[in-house]
Amino acid sequence: MPLVDIHVIKDVFSSMQKRELIERVTDAVVSVEGENLRGVTWVKIHEVNSGEWAIGGKPLTSDDVHALAKRGAA
Repeated sequence: MPLVDIHVIKDVFSSMQKRELIERVTDAVVSVEGENLRGVTWVKIHEVNSGEWAIGGKPLTSDDVHALAKRGAA
């Protein structure tokens, strides 16, 4: 029974994007383990408040992540 935990910063992903993450991660697990495990594959999304996640000692906010995503799209 696979369990995948995904941690994201709150207010970065929309409900639709989180649903897509769940679907695609489930599909990835099923592609490795087989279709019989789809019904018992758990995917949980945990949201961390903006500013309560840090990298290298620097708090990361939802605004930081949005700015990073915009740079990547350019």
